[in-house]
Amino acid sequence: MVVLALIGFSSGCGHGSRGDASSSRGDAQDPGTGASGGSGDTHRSQPTHSPTPTASPSSEPAKPLKDGTAVLISCASLDDPYATVEVRNPNERDAVFTMKMTFKDAHGSTMITHTAQVPVPAKDTATDRVAVAGIGTGHVDQIARCEVNPRATADW
Repeated sequence: MVVLALIGFSSGCGHGSRGDASSSRGDAQDPGTGASGGSGDTHRSQPTHSPTPTASPSSEPAKPLKDGTAVLISCASLDDPYATVEVRNPNERDAVFTMKMTFKDAHGSTMITHTAQVPVPAKDTATDRVAVAGIGTGHVDQIARCEVNPRATADW
């Protein structure tokens, strides 16, 4: 009679695997162990139900990221063939932003368009140095100005 009660109780807790039923039968041969085995099965089944409350913080939807801003700090020159751009993150969490800039000649024609992803800590700024690699060092002197799109698009 004790054997049936333990097996039925174990199966009722969702432990209907053959391993639990056979261990309950083995434990049932010794009444002292059988009671202990039944308690162990009940104790083991409780933690499987406890992760449910811990999942609730992750079910909270993340706020969409706001776009950042990009500001030109310096344009490329013969002395320093890099443009420097500062990207600002207005968000409460770290994010990666896409910034876009162009190098233009004296006639206003675009020589190079450059796009880069810049990681920026939460509520902070990051600096990106853009090399003028695509036009060759002999043409750096033809760069009259650099333009940066003031909107840095939040990627992730």
